[in-house]
Amino acid sequence: NRDFQAAVPNAKWLTDITEFQIPAGKVYLSPMVDCFDGMVVRWTIGTSPDAELVNTMLDAAIETVADTADRPVVHSDRGGHYRWPGWLSRMSDANFIRSMSRKACSPDNAACEGFFGRLKNELFYPRDWKTATIEQFVEAVDSYIRWYNEKRIKISLGSLSPIEYRVSLGLAA
Repeated sequence: NRDFQAAVPNAKWLTDITEFQIPAGKVYLSPMVDCFDGMVVRWTIGTSPDAELVNTMLDAAIETVADTADRPVVHSDRGGHYRWPGWLSRMSDANFIRSMSRKACSPDNAACEGFFGRLKNELFYPRDWKTATIEQFVEAVDSYIRWYNEKRIKISLGSLSPIEYRVSLGLAA
């Protein structure tokens, strides 16, 4: 119902794919973002926006709730990645609830796009990637996401990072 707020972790997740073009080639990021606090639950980075990229990320995200009763609603756009049989079977096997944007309604995924915007404004655009290899770029994106979860403060979380916020609520150790 277009409500992307969550009162608890692992209730509503968002996913999408973004592309980076560097001189060494194209790189794609597929994250799972928790609507509770914006934490990036799991992510994959690769050179192809294919089933392996999104399915590997989903498998890792499923593992984060495997030992709990949590079964999030997973919202995506209408991209083919989220309609492929492998994605559908993984979602079904995990008892996750699928949610998709309305046709031609990109604002539905604004929270995930907001994460992409912050990542690009804070990491990608300010730096010169001319001499970076694909491997170096992947490491930089991976490091940024870890920093984003662990250290980057958000005013909406009381000037805490997502992980610090969860710890302050007794939701993580």
